[in-house]
Amino acid sequence: MASNSGIVPDDGESSKNPTLERCLNVLRDASNDSEQFAALLLVTKAAKAGEINSKTRRRIFDAVGFTFPNRLLTSKDAPEGCTQHTFQALGLTLLACFCTDPDLARHPQVLNKIPVFNDVISTCKPGDASCNAMIDDAYQCLRAIMATPKGPRELVNRGTVPALCRAYVKHGYGFDQAFKLLVGLLIAAEAKCWQRATVDLMGVLNVLSLEFQKAEDMTKFQLCEVLPRFIPPLLSPNTECLLPLYRGLASILTSKLSTSQRDPALKLAACLSQACGSEWIQGGGAGSKFFALLSNLACVEVRLTLEELDLAEVDKKQELMAACYVLMETAIMECTKEKGSLLLETQKVQLVGILEEAFGAVIHYLRQVGRKKLDDPFIFASVRILGAWLAEETSSLKQEICDLLPFLIYYAKMRFEEEKRVRSSLQQEAEQAGQSSIQPPVWQGDAIRFLLPGLSHLTAEDRPRGILISEGAPVLLCQYFLYRWEIFVSNTDTLTTSTTVETSLQTCCEIFLNLVVTAPDLISREDCFATLMDTLLKSLPSLLPQREHLGLTANVATLGLMMSKRLFAYPGLQGTPESEGFFDAAIRFLAEAHVAQTDLDGEKVTMSVSPTYKAAWPAIRELWFLGMQAFASCVPLFLWLPQDVLRSGWLQELLALLGRVAPSSVDLEVVRAFQGILVELARASQPCLEMIQQHRGLEMASLYGMAALEQCLSEQ
Repeated sequence: MASNSGIVPDDGESSKNPTLERCLNVLRDASNDSEQFAALLLVTKAAKAGEINSKTRRRIFDAVGFTFPNRLLTSKDAPEGCTQHTFQALGLTLLACFCTDPDLARHPQVLNKIPVFNDVISTCKPGDASCNAMIDDAYQCLRAIMATPKGPRELVNRGTVPALCRAYVKHGYGFDQAFKLLVGLLIAAEAKCWQRATVDLMGVLNVLSLEFQKAEDMTKFQLCEVLPRFIPPLLSPNTECLLPLYRGLASILTSKLSTSQRDPALKLAACLSQACGSEWIQGGGAGSKFFALLSNLACVEVRLTLEELDLAEVDKKQELMAACYVLMETAIMECTKEKGSLLLETQKVQLVGILEEAFGAVIHYLRQVGRKKLDDPFIFASVRILGAWLAEETSSLKQEICDLLPFLIYYAKMRFEEEKRVRSSLQQEAEQAGQSSIQPPVWQGDAIRFLLPGLSHLTAEDRPRGILISEGAPVLLCQYFLYRWEIFVSNTDTLTTSTTVETSLQTCCEIFLNLVVTAPDLISREDCFATLMDTLLKSLPSLLPQREHLGLTANVATLGLMMSKRLFAYPGLQGTPESEGFFDAAIRFLAEAHVAQTDLDGEKVTMSVSPTYKAAWPAIRELWFLGMQAFASCVPLFLWLPQDVLRSGWLQELLALLGRVAPSSVDLEVVRAFQGILVELARASQPCLEMIQQHRGLEMASLYGMAALEQCLSEQ
């Protein structure tokens, strides 16, 4: 029996309500369940939870406690002449009363009732006042719990999201309360909600999308405001909700609208584009026109907002600007599609022109405001979207981009230094606490990552490259690569690392290859490239066996070989264990790319790409050819290298391969690549020359049209 002695009337609500005061005294002195039950009925009749102050509600709890309400909730019987749920209804009313006190709302005895509340809102059959009251009380408890600091997490973990979804989809009594709670939970714990209740939330989204399509009044615009909360991070192109959402948005954006009506539609369109690109837009003429309109609206909004340089207006519109940036990025991707694009070629040309004007405004804004608001998330968003544009288009706005490069490098360096400071601080805190520091491999504020593809293009052009070098970009990128490499090797088991950090490393390699070819003196001059060389030498042997990272392996091997040509006097390359290990791994990478293959009837043997290389070959093909050229150039520079080639068995295997396959099956570029290796080995090493001669080298050179090899062998 839950009772407390010594209950004293307070000066508030209960002292003004003699009936309530008598009930509290009865509760205090009750000697059995019947007396306590009668007193509780009087309490609920005398004062509803919302009609008394917090002190009196606390006095009710002190008189009742949790034990008796718990028994009421689990009771299967009902008093004679009462409805089936009388006891449960009374228990819920008491808990709803208690939950108005935040301290009680987070009490374990309330939190462990969450499954009961879930069950009431999703399975209780409404229709009479008592059932409706139970549902209202359950929602009141859930709202009170959600208002506590840890409430959203408790609700998500204890199954409230599926229950709310079922309640909303059924559209029974209180479904509007379920909807508001769902929105609140998605705001507070979006990722966990989708993780635990994907199917249920998609059911709600399907219902909402149909309501959105059919609505012809202000409901349409109200739904437009809230629907982004129900769009998951990823959507399959054939998801049921996409067509009604597209039709609903098309009816809005093709109408004459006020700004307050149009802006939520742009934000919803951006959410859909983030979730599934342009796949939510119906194909055909109507779809292409709608996409062009949508992109045009986003570009115009960006121009109008950023060209004026009204900083207060920009700050007010940051959420809208972010949505427009998403739509612009989707437009870029659509314009660069070679197949399956929504747009006709003429529409692409027009859209690129409109995008160019919008990016002119972005560049103008960054030049004028960037250094004044370095910590503003909108500056980061603007740099990010500009990076997406530079990744695909560097021929337009060239002067403007060159003028902005000093700021971009300064900003990228600042963000990188910030990342290093934060990671170092987290590491120190973990060490002081005696814990291992588990940090995300992808840093959300990593501006360099978004600029890398554009920098890869720009370093291939003389003027931008000169600016980048003068601003210290190569040194910054070297430091960035080395830092990211450490993160990569310590997180090789995570998918995020494989798809994001690895891509950044590969793009850095592309930039360094550009610099090796176009600015070789820089490689010899800057100390950081010697450190980079050391990392490449040490890393390739362990990277090579990991076939899932073949793209990165190709980049590391080729860059290492190209840099070895420029740094051949570097002590680290003078026959050290690291250098020999690197070249051994490079030999294996180059040697294992091609194999002999017998055709189906077993009569003809042809040369083909190795099965382990086939999937990655389109991406690494050019790197392999460049690596072959670089390796051939290294042969005369490192006197010990021909002996390593012989010891590895590559020369013997290559000659055997050429002797086995039909010459007509070997691509001319591959023939030239093999010839370059054979010629340099024959010139640099007598044992290699003898090996080639023993394998009918002269005859083979004639068969494959290797004129340079034929001449080299004839001169010996």
